[in-house]
Amino acid sequence: MSSRTNAEMRGLHIGTDRHAWWKEAVVYQIYPASFLDTNGDGWGDVPGITKKLDYLKDLGVDVIWVSPIYKSPQADMGYDIADYEDIDPSYGTLSDVDNLIKEIKKRGMKLIMDLVVNHTSDQHAWFLESRSSKSSPKRDWYIWKAPRYDSQGNRQPPNNWALLLGEANSAWTWDENTQEYYLSLFTPEQPDLNWENPAVREAVHNILRFWLDRGASGFRMDVINLISKVQTFPDAEVLAPSHAYQPGDKFFANGPRLHEFLQEINQKVLSKYDTLTVGEMPFVRDEDEIIKVVGAESGELNMIFAFDLVDIDNVPGEFTFTLHPWNARDLKRCVARLQRLMLERDGWNSLFVENHDQPRSVSRYTDDSDQWREYGAKLLCLLQTTLAGTLYVYQGEEIGMRNVPESWGPEEYKDIQSINFFKKYNEMYPDNPEKIALARKIMQRKARDNARTPVQWTADPHAGFTSPSSKPWMRVNDDYKTVNVAAQLANPNPQPGTLSVHSFWRRGLEHRKKHKEVFVYGDFELIDAEHESVVAYKRWSKDTACVVVLNFSGETVEWDGMGEMSVKRWWAGNYDERELGKKSTGGKIELSPWEGLIGELE
Repeated sequence: MSSRTNAEMRGLHIGTDRHAWWKEAVVYQIYPASFLDTNGDGWGDVPGITKKLDYLKDLGVDVIWVSPIYKSPQADMGYDIADYEDIDPSYGTLSDVDNLIKEIKKRGMKLIMDLVVNHTSDQHAWFLESRSSKSSPKRDWYIWKAPRYDSQGNRQPPNNWALLLGEANSAWTWDENTQEYYLSLFTPEQPDLNWENPAVREAVHNILRFWLDRGASGFRMDVINLISKVQTFPDAEVLAPSHAYQPGDKFFANGPRLHEFLQEINQKVLSKYDTLTVGEMPFVRDEDEIIKVVGAESGELNMIFAFDLVDIDNVPGEFTFTLHPWNARDLKRCVARLQRLMLERDGWNSLFVENHDQPRSVSRYTDDSDQWREYGAKLLCLLQTTLAGTLYVYQGEEIGMRNVPESWGPEEYKDIQSINFFKKYNEMYPDNPEKIALARKIMQRKARDNARTPVQWTADPHAGFTSPSSKPWMRVNDDYKTVNVAAQLANPNPQPGTLSVHSFWRRGLEHRKKHKEVFVYGDFELIDAEHESVVAYKRWSKDTACVVVLNFSGETVEWDGMGEMSVKRWWAGNYDERELGKKSTGGKIELSPWEGLIGELE
């Protein structure tokens, strides 16, 4: 914790008037393939988003972020873009998007697009021209290298970097026609652009202008910190000895020209518009690097997605598909580091615990059993709605959607990362049922597919996502008859003194906006940092101070960490709120499993 006194910290941050609409906004992420299908083809579409705008407005959403809907072969669910200025027919048309933007603005909301410019599809016209010959005018729009050869004369990739979505395979793809490799960090179908080329950067600037002029209000920038690579392309350190290829992020994340490229985007394009910009920046821990991007005077981006919380259960230094134990102390370290960093160095946070690339948060951080799922979902709502930063809610999070069941076989997983992972495990351990069982367990816990099952709107067939006679592109989670939007809207108070998960989120977002000086702009101090189960912190403004107490365990805990603080009244809790007044006696608070509380301090 900072050595500054509370008064000094209060003056440091609260005295600085840096209010902005994008700091106070609640952003709702839509994964369009799984949101709502209106034409019966089993695939979500843009008119499906438009149809649910009133639902989102009522929830408390200010900004809608739509994952890629551009023309794409869908090798990686639209993150392989073949045309940045057209819409994939599976989602609709450009006129559908124009209508969506019009209807969003009519409701006082905004749209941000997903900008994927570290790489394109291998079907993009730029790449087709680049790979046509070594003398192509667009050859250096991508990263091409000659092969290496081992001592036996066997052709090898230019270095040992591993593929990010097929972690045991090479990040380089061989091109038979021109006899060179191209860098493809994610999949062979997603060649990396060469940002060293000024023509590439200008083409990207034009894409931004196209969408901003069309009415978009900003961008979520996919893996934007990978656009600058160390140009010598050295081998990565061997961190996974059992694998031929290694994590190379030291050389392709936050490269030497990243800040130059981001400042150029801002100066030439973004500074001419009023935008929300958030950069997805994996592999970044260095605080100076973060502030260079999101500092108030940086001239780069408004905020980034820091991965501290969603990496909490990854084995340090290894690949995503690993399982690592953690407890509340680890969670507190992640939260406190970023909260204090932004307060003390005048930066800005994003807040999220799930998205299209992460498993469901109620399954990951709490207990998603029928007994505890609702408590866990509300606990995570209390956490996110009371921290400083711009809040991102992922579709289905507001009703407590959970991971796919353990009973699902590997054939139900559609994501290329999951398919590559399971295939590699079978190749490495062909006659080892224990290893294959482990692979299935890891997928059920960590696969991106968990967040991509269709939104559960009703108890009707296919959860109301598509027509009863259609087949959804991905199987609907088996629990849709009891976990769905319609049921929670119809019964906002399922038990005396309690709210449904949806109603709890709706109230939490309303409460956050009402008390924005505390929860959006206020100061932060961690309480009882070493407790293994309880995450507790103080938030305050010039006029109001609050305490948030969250039990991240399945056990009843008697917590005595309040010290000199005294609660004037409890505002909210995820259990029976008629009992809130009885929660604190003699300086101790008894917390039931997965219980969370917010109280106003004396």
